[in-house]
Amino acid sequence: MIRNFVLLASEAGEHSGFGINSDILETNLINLVIVIGLLIYAGRGFLGKILSARLESIQSAIADAEKRQKEATDKLALQQGKLAQAKTEAENLCKQAETDAKHAADAILATVDADIARLREAADQEIATEQDRVIVQLRQQVAEKALASVQSYFDRGLSESAQVELIDRSIALLSSD
Repeated sequence: MIRNFVLLASEAGEHSGFGINSDILETNLINLVIVIGLLIYAGRGFLGKILSARLESIQSAIADAEKRQKEATDKLALQQGKLAQAKTEAENLCKQAETDAKHAADAILATVDADIARLREAADQEIATEQDRVIVQLRQQVAEKALASVQSYFDRGLSESAQVELIDRSIALLSSD
């Protein structure tokens, strides 16, 4: 391949067409090296300033990001602490609510038991009063019927023998006392 290239270059030199010029001064290689050197020398300060400004902005951004990360970490730790405290308070409130509910239920049950006992007592007393009233009423009815029976007996009249017998019984009752 290189042989073909050299052959092509030598033929080009003969025909004044395409070819490689091996004369360094004619190809401006020195001029290109000088221009590149001047650009590096002159642009070094400018390019250095741009790169140092970029470096500073990157370092500033990194420092700012680290600062924000630290602040965020601190805020996260603070909020996690508050969350843990809130959970503890919620658990305490739940326990207190359960205790209060149990006490309230016990108090309500005690009140209901007392009300039931009071109602039973009132019912028992009312039943006893009603029994006493019924007994008195029955006694009155029995006494009235007995009096009515005696009255009708007396209204019919007593026979002489019945009157004597009644008097004898009454005397016997009085003398036995």
